[in-house]
Amino acid sequence: MTTSTDFLPAGRAYKQLAVRYDPRDRVVWYTLEPRPRPCFNLELLDELRQFQHRVETVIGQAGMRGENFPVTYMVLGSNVPGVFNLGGDLRLFTRLIRERDSQGLFRYAKACIDVLYPNSVSFDQPLTTISLVQGDALGGGFEAAISSNVVIAEKSAKFGLPEVLFNLIPGMGAYSFLMRKASPDVAERIIMTGDLLSAQEMLELKLVDRVVEDGEGEQAVIDFIARHRKRSNAHAAMARIRRCINPVTYEELITITKIWVDAALRLEDRDLLLIERLIQAQNRRVERATPDQPRAFEGEA
Repeated sequence: MTTSTDFLPAGRAYKQLAVRYDPRDRVVWYTLEPRPRPCFNLELLDELRQFQHRVETVIGQAGMRGENFPVTYMVLGSNVPGVFNLGGDLRLFTRLIRERDSQGLFRYAKACIDVLYPNSVSFDQPLTTISLVQGDALGGGFEAAISSNVVIAEKSAKFGLPEVLFNLIPGMGAYSFLMRKASPDVAERIIMTGDLLSAQEMLELKLVDRVVEDGEGEQAVIDFIARHRKRSNAHAAMARIRRCINPVTYEELITITKIWVDAALRLEDRDLLLIERLIQAQNRRVERATPDQPRAFEGEA
């Protein structure tokens, strides 16, 4: 029987990621706990990829044993109050840019794609990926949220791609995911304005599937799964058809990251100063936060 420990590397806990498995509904809940800032640092990206490999292994082993498919839903959330994720590791970016380290920038970008791409294509399995957004999803956090098949957001959540404010563009899937979920015009407007969007505005753009009151996000996911699983086979088949007709390919995402690296290396000192101010703002936000009581999923002790 599949248990939560099956999704851990060699049975040990992750440092920046929490995982829980619901065997009844075959749901894997996994939440981001990045430190020191709520961004996609290299350690978190590595743990996410390890976790994804474990999911793939669990599914494969169940198939070999002739057991029922063990995972039908994967829910991505955050344990940082008020924040889903603030995006890329800006401190790493600035260091690599100042060092003119194009390979380092590409390795980081590829690590992001290696995590987001499997999520966007449901691991090539008949399962549904869900993002539960209970706080701000900015930059790479925005990209991660909309990489899922379904996005459920609490009312106070904010979404934005601030990269243009320091003369850069998002390079880890934003355009690819936005243009397929909405349109090229919507994608370019969101990217090139850097505007902050409310959960309701995202719903109106069809980038979020449901908006609920603050504090009701986890229950909304549970309710969604209860309805969705009655026709889960049909939903999975329809998702495969959508990907067949209008696919986001790994090659496309990697090509865009190379454009992003080239653009990043053309940033000037004044642009890097803006990034450093943003890092300081993130640090102040973390200092104000009180993560002593992280969120617990519905049904957890």
